[in-house]
Amino acid sequence: MAKLSLNLNTPKKLGYSMPAEWERHDAIWLSWPHDPTTFPNRLERVEKTYGEIIKVLLDSEKVNLLVKDSAMKTRAQDILKGRGVNPDEIAFHIYDYADVWFRDYGPIFLVNKTSGGLAMSHWIFNGWGEKYETLMKDTHIPEFINRKMDIPCFIPGIVLEGGSIDVNGKGMLMTTEQCLLNKNRNPHLNKTGIEEYLMEYLGVTHIIWLKSGIDGDDTDGHIDDIARFVNPATVLCAYQENRNDINYPILHENYEILQSSKDQNGNSLNVIKLPMPKAIGDEKGRLPASYANFYIGNKAVLVPIFGHENDNVALDIIRRQFPDRKVIGINCLDLVYGLGTIHCISQQQPNADIRNG
Repeated sequence: MAKLSLNLNTPKKLGYSMPAEWERHDAIWLSWPHDPTTFPNRLERVEKTYGEIIKVLLDSEKVNLLVKDSAMKTRAQDILKGRGVNPDEIAFHIYDYADVWFRDYGPIFLVNKTSGGLAMSHWIFNGWGEKYETLMKDTHIPEFINRKMDIPCFIPGIVLEGGSIDVNGKGMLMTTEQCLLNKNRNPHLNKTGIEEYLMEYLGVTHIIWLKSGIDGDDTDGHIDDIARFVNPATVLCAYQENRNDINYPILHENYEILQSSKDQNGNSLNVIKLPMPKAIGDEKGRLPASYANFYIGNKAVLVPIFGHENDNVALDIIRRQFPDRKVIGINCLDLVYGLGTIHCISQQQPNADIRNG
């Protein structure tokens, strides 16, 4: 198995790490939806959903928005105006991207919590195991962003999507074996090799491996649909109570793993069950609808909802974890037809001066 050269000046060696999502942001990055094949017969409604998301987030963090060309910029501006958003407050970036899944192809930002300073890591995006050849060009987006930002950029040289990992900002990382050990990602690396890259390029010290993701998830089990840190010691874990549901054994096993896991200090985690919405899908199969795909902003937590009785149950659970933020449900019935929701389309840019304390 190939090994990481320990002679490299990796982020960890230079004092950088990935902050938790609830730590202070300077900005969020998004890409405007444009492809009707991603959202068949739903694109216009998805654009309005973006308008709703942006309107909430603009109150507390800068919005960086990719658009493919000036015509798309004009269209986005018009739709945003219709949702009560002043488009002059948004930073538009023109770039020929393929699709909207910024969490997976965008840079993962890092902060030096000792000296201050922002950096990014640029991993390879291969269309979730080369499933979608036309989307693989989005692996170059971090290069485009780095040219604009001119900050240190670390290149691990292996495949990793942002939605496949979640961190608590204190040394812990969660992921799944289904995704990171999948032979369609890095067949030359075993679990130990993958862990070495995660530790050196994200600055983590302890890794929890869950097993699999939910049915309908074409990413091979991304963590952001099944388990999320909400503070350094607490994980919200997607859970299916119906034993006849296809997701029951998957989510039950993940819950049991978390129950027996320890944090970076050797303490047990506080694991809270987060219900699943009803099964959503069409003739092509089930869609990966999950309340766990929320985005933690500076002042608001945006939670995907689906018109199900569990919407309010999930919102109440998440509100209890974020008493200092508004927890807002965003109807994602149209967005989920693209096989992802709010967390999948977004990437936070942390404040460069987050310090240990």
